[in-house]
Amino acid sequence: MTTDADNPNLLDPFEVRVLAVLAEKEALTPDNYPMSLNAITNGCNQLSSRDPVMSLSEETVAETLQRLMQRKFVNGITQAGARVTKYEHRMRIKWSLEQDKVAVLTILMLRGLQTAGEVRTRSGRLHEFKTVADVEQALQFLIDKYPPLVSRLNVAPGAKEPRYGHLLSGEEALAREETAASFGGSTGAGQGSQSGRVAALEAEVAQLRQEIGDLAAQFAEFKKQFE
Repeated sequence: MTTDADNPNLLDPFEVRVLAVLAEKEALTPDNYPMSLNAITNGCNQLSSRDPVMSLSEETVAETLQRLMQRKFVNGITQAGARVTKYEHRMRIKWSLEQDKVAVLTILMLRGLQTAGEVRTRSGRLHEFKTVADVEQALQFLIDKYPPLVSRLNVAPGAKEPRYGHLLSGEEALAREETAASFGGSTGAGQGSQSGRVAALEAEVAQLRQEIGDLAAQFAEFKKQFE
C-alpha cells in the first residue's frame, strides 16, 4: 500500500511554512519582495497569524529554501551589486493558480484548518473576496485540481460548517492535524492558552519595536546622504 512517506512530491512542514511566507509577503509587503533569508526567517517565526508558531534558525530556513529551489517551488535571485540572494515563490506557475486561489491556499498553509468564512476574514490583504461563496468557489477549484491541493473535511460534532485543509503534506498529515484540532478544542485549558497568547503578543510587540528602531536608524542614515 502506498503511503504519504512514499510520495516524493509532498512538502514537509518547514517547506510549507517557507513557501507560504513568500506568498504572503509578496502581497503584504511588495516593496520588500523578493525576500532575503533574514526576512523569510522572521516571517516563518512570526507569532501572529501562524498555526503552529515555529522557531526556525536561518540555517534551517536556508536548507529548506535549497530543497524548494531544487523542486522548482522557489527561485533564488542574485542581483548585480546586491550583497544577498533574494527569493520568490513559484506557486502560480507550479500549480497554474490565479491570485484568489494563491490567497486561499496560503491562508490554509499558514493557519491550519479553517472554514470558508474564516478564510475570507483572514485573506483580505492577500485577496478581497466579496462573499463566502467566492471563497468556496476558490476552495472547490483547489479540491478539483489533480492531484488535489485542498480537502473538505466532514463537519465536526457541534460545528455548523465544514473546515478545509491543504494537502501539500499529504492526507495522513491532514488527518493528524484534524485529530489534533479536535482534541485541542476540548482540552479546557483556557487560562493557560490565554497566558500563552498574552506572552506571544508581548513578544511580538517587542519584535515590532525592534523593527521600528531599525527602520528609524536606516532612515537617519539615508537622510544623511542629502544633508
